[in-house]
Amino acid sequence: MLALRILSLVLAGLLAGPAFAAGYPERTITVIVPFPPGGASDATARLVTAKLAERLAQTIVVDNRGGANGAIGAVAVKQAKADGYTLMVGSIGVFAINPALFKDLKYDPQKDFDLLSFAVRTPNVLVMNPAFPVNNVRELIEHLRRNPDKITFASSGSGSSDHLTAALFWQKTQTSGIHVPYRGGGPAINDLVAGHADVSFQNLGAISEQVKAGKLKALAVTGEARAAALPGVPTMAEAGVPNLEVYSWQAVAAPRGLPTDVRARLETELVASAQAPDVKARFEQIGFDVVASTGAQFEAFLAGEIARWREVIETGNITAN
Repeated sequence: MLALRILSLVLAGLLAGPAFAAGYPERTITVIVPFPPGGASDATARLVTAKLAERLAQTIVVDNRGGANGAIGAVAVKQAKADGYTLMVGSIGVFAINPALFKDLKYDPQKDFDLLSFAVRTPNVLVMNPAFPVNNVRELIEHLRRNPDKITFASSGSGSSDHLTAALFWQKTQTSGIHVPYRGGGPAINDLVAGHADVSFQNLGAISEQVKAGKLKALAVTGEARAAALPGVPTMAEAGVPNLEVYSWQAVAAPRGLPTDVRARLETELVASAQAPDVKARFEQIGFDVVASTGAQFEAFLAGEIARWREVIETGNITAN
């Protein structure tokens, strides 16, 4: 009788595991975006989760919680229950730059989150006002050397991907410029178009239409290959500056400690959602490449990104302001 009772308990335990996975999700899922509406993280969240909601047959709501370079929203995710009902879609800044930029950061992206998928990426583009007197990267480098600390580089904020791309460019070319941080990419681009700022590295999707319309001049893209949206613009390597491949990227995470079956299902469904033909086509329209990595691939990638940007930040003595 004792043996039969033990066997029944074992069987009950085996049946309970799959039943939990089959039952998830049983209620609304919240996806926290640690930035205001309208940005790349917000767009990524809404595109991916619309498809994810279909696949999970459950409602998903996007909750924008901006502030402190994404740290406010990230801390909220860290503190949420690890049950699969709170997720985060965040940027390179949230996951890879903030840990090096802020000494008192209240979260650790490698310890406080289950990393689910490195979802999409887009290269930055070196752009400037059409009246700026250079026409290629070599001429820009020479111009910077003749005019040290006189040329303004607009960015979407201190510690942003476009700011650190400029810092890396200066380090690689032994030049310098004046960093002018704005409250987002939109204002920075507007001032470039108006001629109030000289140069910037901006996300491909944010500037491709202005370049095509002749409102901005593009000298190079920071991707490993030319961008389909701007096929006539060379890569930085082609333009004479090797090893300056930079992507602004978006990824999905959850509070640390998800049940194994819930995490496995989320990873599978997130990859399938991002790779869905209609979602992928829309991402391509706005200048993003779909990566849709596994969680393990994201963990390995993130470790390299954190180390890379920590070196750039320390070399450039960059601080948040």
